[in-house]
Amino acid sequence: MPLNPTVAEVTTRITERSRESRGAYLDRMRRAAGDGPARAHLTCGNQAHAYAAMGADKAELAAGRAPNLGIVSAYNDMLSAHQPFERFPDLIRKAAHEAGATAQVAGGVPAMCDGVTQGQPGMELSLFSRDVIALATSVALSHNTFDAAVYLGVCDKIVPGLIMAAAAFSHVPAVFLPAGPMTSGLPNDEKAKVRQQFATGEVGRDKLMEAEMASYHGPGTCTFYGTANTNQMLMEFMGLHLPGASFVNPNTPLRDALTAAGAKRALAITALGNDYRPVGEVLDERAFVNGIVGLMATGGSTNLVLHLPAMARAAGVQLALEDFEALSEVTPLLAKVYPNGLADVTHFHAAGGLGFMIGELLNAGLLHPDTRTVAGDGLELYTREPKLKDGELIWQDGAGESLNEKVLRPASTPFQATGGLKQLSGSLGTGVMKVSAVAPERRIIEARARVFHDQESVKVAFRAGEFTRDTVVVVRFQGPGANGMPELHSLTPTLAVLQDRGLKVALVTDGRMSGASGKVPAAIHVCPEAASGGPIARVCDGDLIRVDAVAGTLDVLEDGFADRPVAEADLSGNAHGLGRELFATFRRNAGPATTGACAIL
Repeated sequence: MPLNPTVAEVTTRITERSRESRGAYLDRMRRAAGDGPARAHLTCGNQAHAYAAMGADKAELAAGRAPNLGIVSAYNDMLSAHQPFERFPDLIRKAAHEAGATAQVAGGVPAMCDGVTQGQPGMELSLFSRDVIALATSVALSHNTFDAAVYLGVCDKIVPGLIMAAAAFSHVPAVFLPAGPMTSGLPNDEKAKVRQQFATGEVGRDKLMEAEMASYHGPGTCTFYGTANTNQMLMEFMGLHLPGASFVNPNTPLRDALTAAGAKRALAITALGNDYRPVGEVLDERAFVNGIVGLMATGGSTNLVLHLPAMARAAGVQLALEDFEALSEVTPLLAKVYPNGLADVTHFHAAGGLGFMIGELLNAGLLHPDTRTVAGDGLELYTREPKLKDGELIWQDGAGESLNEKVLRPASTPFQATGGLKQLSGSLGTGVMKVSAVAPERRIIEARARVFHDQESVKVAFRAGEFTRDTVVVVRFQGPGANGMPELHSLTPTLAVLQDRGLKVALVTDGRMSGASGKVPAAIHVCPEAASGGPIARVCDGDLIRVDAVAGTLDVLEDGFADRPVAEADLSGNAHGLGRELFATFRRNAGPATTGACAIL
């Protein structure tokens, strides 16, 4: 199937826009690769320090003839998605030994759980933890003793931060190893119902806790299609996982086999062998276009509209919001996974999963088929699925058809003809909406504004019974420069209650929403942010606002709006406590949401 003209045009546009930065990036990669295996340039003292605790592997490491694999881990046992990584280093070392190589834990990186910090002060560190993870990974790899690296990470900011660092070490081959989703628990829609009942006082905290614990009940990724699982999709579409690795449950024989195979594959693609695949060549313009198409086809998390530009810039690739918009217009929505539907990711995987979807999009000419991946050349490899046969890991042809069209559909009969995200722009600035989770009749909201400077004030107004008519709730001074751009997901039950009462309601904010957010139309990442004097700082209570996710517009319908002075906010309360004072430099240096809200690139 020939490549879709729009996909080809967007790719060409990105390539032209990135010509200088990508060219310089590849030059640096080639120079680093040309220096040969890193350990050859270390002094004997350097190497002795590096190998001192390696026991029986010391002689092999000192000889320098076999590859040494670096392990960068985001393990902790507070974050359910990352708890399974506790076992991975031993699995990887065993696999490395079987391949005649060695492996070392290069370092650990932080991994915070947005589910724990939702609505809490710690959420103001969440976005910038991505940059910290990139920096920490760079420190881990700076020892320069590794011929390849495997990256253990799943969740929201962790994978983007790891990608940014992997791209900085462009000459080092990289394989990403996921842990997989937890098994299905309490259905996500039932959990959401209990949250709404708690918000209205219909049930107590005991019932809410019972529902939450039944939903988040074991090791693995949360089963809704939020940012963590969107990350896993991206890693397959961009060729950084082994095919079919994303949604295999933790602590199963197949997951362990995939972990071992990923380690062995990383060792097979070093500069010491005959199939050298530096990560800088995998992360090219085509890979990022494929990732965006996957984002649109799955109705993935809006957070990736922030992360992908930062990830790409680390590899010398310049993405713009117009690229997302153009690809969304030609990419059909093929999946309905909560919050876009009732199914979870385990149901999606059972229906045919990413292998079926990649095959459909390849056949429709919507993906670049000729990308370089860690598994080999060509994205067709990712239409296959892993199986254990007599204890051996094999890949076989995946599902040729969807096994559940309520969850996963072919490109010929999609859930909707266009992608899951919509760019909005107008007199309020530029934002984005996850339309795949919003009912068609709610995609245009025209109503009077209520303006707030924090999410708790919205909840106070709700409890006081102040929302009695159609309303556009404006929550501003939530951008990266103001307070770190926290997710405002804790507003979802409140706004959903108003919507279920028959009110037309929308959210407009320069902050973020969780990848789990849906149902209520939300124009988020509004840029320029209020703290930078953006138009959202001019909105007053009672202004008529039109949020139109059909036409892609975001406007205040009041004369003289552009001539008003901008409001100011006292942000001193966001500057201290729970480590926030240490992140002041990130708030000062963060770029706009349109380029990834990044403080280090």
